[in-house]
Formats: sequence, structure tokens, C-alpha cells
Amino acid sequence: MLRRLLQPIWILLAVIFLIEAWLWDHLEPIVAWVVARIPLRAFKHWLAERVDTLSPAMTLVVFVVPLIPLFPLKLVGFWLLTHEYWMSAVFTILFAKFLGVGVTAFVFDVTRSKLLEMGWFETLYEFVMGLRAKAAALVEPFKRRILEILRGDGGGWSSRMLRLILRFRKSVREAR
Repeated sequence: MLRRLLQPIWILLAVIFLIEAWLWDHLEPIVAWVVARIPLRAFKHWLAERVDTLSPAMTLVVFVVPLIPLFPLKLVGFWLLTHEYWMSAVFTILFAKFLGVGVTAFVFDVTRSKLLEMGWFETLYEFVMGLRAKAAALVEPFKRRILEILRGDGGGWSSRMLRLILRFRKSVREAR
């Protein structure tokens, strides 16, 4: 009984986790593209060389430091939210989220090999990757069902309703 009650919560958490993973996967190349356009090639090259010479513990500091300036930006977003500047708040929070995930993904790509030299970090990394696979497996049946509904496959009421709506739209277009 408890498992059945908790299933929607686990699915919601899995969806949130997968959204984070999707953002990570898709924002890292965008941040890399933006960084490639910055005319500080010598600085970028110097930074990559410095990371290669650092110990794994110091590389962890390099990985964490870019997140610190984003925290006040999120606080500004929440302040805007409490003062009912809804659009500004949502924009600020989303901007901080996208920027944080993108920059973290880019920095992690640069520091990954050094970070994985630490045993505890490698264990944590493998644990998170395992969670990601479990979340994808948990959400997959629901994703497949939603896609079936959107395609109009299957025999459930939602599929029949979608086919009815599509037929109605087609008849309206033909009537024009």
C-alpha cells in the first residue's frame, strides 16, 4: 500500500532528475560554444593547463568555485518572487539555473579526469550515473504511454479522444 502511494513521488523525483540530466547534456555544448566565442583563448588555454597541474583536491575547488557566485543570483530571484515581481523572478531563477547547469557541465568536462582520481568522488559519480539510469527506467513506461497517446495509438479513451480531435481538426481544415 505504501509503495503504491509513494510511486507518484518517486516518478516526480525521477522526472526532475532526468530534466536536470537533460539540461546538463544539452547546455554543456552551448556553454562550450559561448566560451569558444570569447576572445580570451590564451586565458582558456592557460586555465586548462593549470587544471592539469593541480591535485585532485584542488581540482575539486576549481569545480565548486563557479557555483558560489550563482547563489546570490538565486536569492535575488527569490526576493523578486516575495515582492511579487513574477516575471522577473521566474526569468532570474531560470537564468541562474541554466547558467549554473551550463557552467558546471563545462567545468566538469574540463576537470572530470582529475576528479575521478579521488575514490570517493568516483563512487559518488557512479552512484549518480546509476540513479540516472534507474530514473530513466522508471519514467520510460510513462514516456512511452504519453507518446502512444500523442500518436493516437492504442485503444484507451485518451487515444480515442486524440483521434477524434485530429479528425475534427482535419474536417475543419478541409472545410476552409
